[in-house]
Amino acid sequence: MNKRVVTFGEIMLRLAPNGYYRFFQNDQLQATFGGGEANVAVSLANYGLDSVYVTKLPGHAIGQAAVNALRSFGVDTSHIVRGGDRVGIYFLEKGASQRGSVCIYDRAHSAIQEAQPADFDWDAIFAGADWFHFTGITPALGPNVVEICKDACRAAKARGVKISCDLNYRGKLWTREQARAAMSELCRYVDVCISNEEDAKDVFGIEAAETDITGGKLNKEGYKSVARQLADQFGFERVAITLRSSISASDNDWAGMLYDGEHYCFSKEYHLRIVDRVGGGDSFGGGLIYALLAGKDSQAAIEFAVAASALKHSIEGDFNRITVAEVEKLAGGDGSGRVQR
Repeated sequence: MNKRVVTFGEIMLRLAPNGYYRFFQNDQLQATFGGGEANVAVSLANYGLDSVYVTKLPGHAIGQAAVNALRSFGVDTSHIVRGGDRVGIYFLEKGASQRGSVCIYDRAHSAIQEAQPADFDWDAIFAGADWFHFTGITPALGPNVVEICKDACRAAKARGVKISCDLNYRGKLWTREQARAAMSELCRYVDVCISNEEDAKDVFGIEAAETDITGGKLNKEGYKSVARQLADQFGFERVAITLRSSISASDNDWAGMLYDGEHYCFSKEYHLRIVDRVGGGDSFGGGLIYALLAGKDSQAAIEFAVAASALKHSIEGDFNRITVAEVEKLAGGDGSGRVQR
């Protein structure tokens, strides 16, 4: 499948204790890279697509290490702008059992946060592109980045490029009011909206009835209403919603729904024993984009996206190191985890 997908956002240095240690339980932190749209770009490259990642990174060794990490998966980094002083950092303490994970950001004044619209030539970036993806995390970095996202969306629309957005509300980055103002405008350009049980409520005040997120109670009928309201308000062609029942930090039930304007398609549900849940939503987005570009129908597309994300929960780090064949195997019903010989 010869399709070109562009993603835009912030890639960060991830510093995490070994295994399930607490912060500074010993004197070691594992250093890797990750970030919403970068994680999607890696998934798509692993699936064989022409995957392009756009951001701004410093020219120093840490910035280059981030570029090299993406290149190692075959991601096209030729449109990454170099400049600025900082690579954003996040510290991750992975939760287990009844202890939740903890994420601490140290990303103020990163290169992408201080980027300006003139840094990016979107007409050149979108040459030959079929799809553009961003998340709500990116415009949350500041008003200047909101403007960059608007420029990107306008340029993509002018070229007939499909646009997807994962709402991904982050309360540590902006208020609900700021998110609603910016995302209400950006979502006018979006064709495929990705959300979860909290984002639609936090950003747009759209809530599923009779749902208790922390108690693990999800009402599927309520999510049909959420998807329909989102589609009606913004004209989305499709709305995908991830359905996570959190039994503990170690055990979740995981499924998804895709609304295509006519049908509400629910995936099978997976019981997950979690190794690393960071990037789980991004792996869902990458799987959905691949499935739709591959021409899968709505039911097959949501099955592929949920299976891809279920597998990510077994992978250390932000990136989903999974192939199409592995996703298809799980989506087809083989989740036994038996040794492959």
